[in-house]
Amino acid sequence: MSEASTAKGRATQARIVGGAAEVLREQGVAFTTLDDILDRTRTSKSQLFHYFPGGKDELLLAVARFEAERVLEDQQPHLDCLDSWESWYRWRDAVVERYELQHDQCPLGSLFLQVGRTEPGARAIVAELMRQWQERIAEGIRTLRARELIPASVDVDRNAAALLAGIQGGVSIMMSTGSSAHLKAALDSGIDQLRHAAAGAGRAEVN
Repeated sequence: MSEASTAKGRATQARIVGGAAEVLREQGVAFTTLDDILDRTRTSKSQLFHYFPGGKDELLLAVARFEAERVLEDQQPHLDCLDSWESWYRWRDAVVERYELQHDQCPLGSLFLQVGRTEPGARAIVAELMRQWQERIAEGIRTLRARELIPASVDVDRNAAALLAGIQGGVSIMMSTGSSAHLKAALDSGIDQLRHAAAGAGRAEVN
């Protein structure tokens, strides 16, 4: 009975978070009230505070975690299959498409503005998202290296960090200007750098 109640509780909590995320995406954090979320999720106020005793701030953190997970999910299956140059460009297109669909809105960024990036919970969510994202890019670079598509001398972690930094910079500019040109350039430059390393190794072997 206890296990069933726990499973039911997790399902209810997930329903509230998912519904809240939909409302926040549609209306924006600044224009969304608890009543809007209650209406969308068909939840009573007492039930919401049962699962989120900290109220709106705690719920916003849960939604931020949900949105952070979506950042990685929206890049699948490409992010976990970076085993050829073609797959890298498919991933590149998926990243660009994701942010172009958002236009100048970033649900995750808006949520962190609301709860405050200096809050320990918010910082932990950002840190974990970036850690996972960089590690998956790094794993793709290791796969290229294992398949001898790039030389063993390529610094995996440095290139993964540079690619992620380029993406974040491109997204920031896109949020300000509405143009994805910088995001595309950052991704293309990062992938080109890896390909140039491979070409350079090939020329060295010939010589």
